[in-house]
Amino acid sequence: MTRYLVTLLGPRSRSEAAALVAKAPVGTRVEFKASKRTMPQNDRMWAMLTDVSRQVPWHGVKLTPDSWKLLFLDALRREIGGEFRIVPNIDGDGFVNLGTSSSDLSKDEMTMLIELVFKFGAEHGVVFADDKAEAA
Repeated sequence: MTRYLVTLLGPRSRSEAAALVAKAPVGTRVEFKASKRTMPQNDRMWAMLTDVSRQVPWHGVKLTPDSWKLLFLDALRREIGGEFRIVPNIDGDGFVNLGTSSSDLSKDEMTMLIELVFKFGAEHGVVFADDKAEAA
């Protein structure tokens, strides 16, 4: 059996998933996951990361939104007890966190990530673009 992904949207997709399970050979793995993050959540996350990147130097270094995302994903994994793996880098002079990509986050996990960014921003005086728009 190859890979199948069925998103449960109603009776038809539930029947399709049940049929696949009924036909699956012994030893087949079945995984259930929560709904993935939404595009508005993704847009909000990147806007917030950009605001943090522009306003907060991290230990004297200006980080990109991508780097901030990695820092916040690391904090999220520590908070929710997710997989946390650090391995030596290829040169052997540092380490790499093999954490989860933000594209793998569920809606709830993405909400928690955005809340972490808000909390951090509040603690570091970040003015988020969305907050400025609401105040106008």
